[in-house]
Amino acid sequence: MLVRIGPELAGSTEMANVGIRGLLSAPKKVGGVAGIWLDDHDCVVAATKVRAAGFKRFDAITPFPVHGMEEAIGIKRSFIPYVAFSAGCLGLLSGLGLQYFTAVADWPINVGGKPFFSGPAFAPVMFELTILFAALFSVGALFAACRLPKVDPPIIDPDLTSHKFAIFIPENDVGYNTEKCEQLLKTLGATEVKRLSNY
Repeated sequence: MLVRIGPELAGSTEMANVGIRGLLSAPKKVGGVAGIWLDDHDCVVAATKVRAAGFKRFDAITPFPVHGMEEAIGIKRSFIPYVAFSAGCLGLLSGLGLQYFTAVADWPINVGGKPFFSGPAFAPVMFELTILFAALFSVGALFAACRLPKVDPPIIDPDLTSHKFAIFIPENDVGYNTEKCEQLLKTLGATEVKRLSNY
């Protein structure tokens, strides 16, 4: 699994202002410089120093989640838990409303003298719809935030899916200079530095 960590995945106002058209359209590809590391700890230290150098839009590409990478890059808390909570509440109310309508308003049936509106009898369906709505909306929000599915994504290095780690600084970042970025990544211990024209 290739994990791409970057500011666009954070719960930022930029993500909230993208809109449906922006989520469904392919993101604009930009060039930049990528540094590759063989050790995840060295990559986290490098990401911290890249951020300290003033860069804000850079990405870390890792084959698995790396502890401390979010703090190193400065990623804010994700908005997806709020989506899950809101969708769960919607599912709970939908389950309650559906059962109230069918059992009390639309087709009330007296079964053994039980009340039409019975909370314990309604609980399983309410629980199931809470989980269903939260799960589906969370996955949908994740796909939207990551702009998935991606057709023919750019490849920096095939080994980034197994044992290498990378930091990519895009050319539209603050204070970007190709030579300066290459030198910075080399001084931070990158085993390889690549210029990319289309990422």
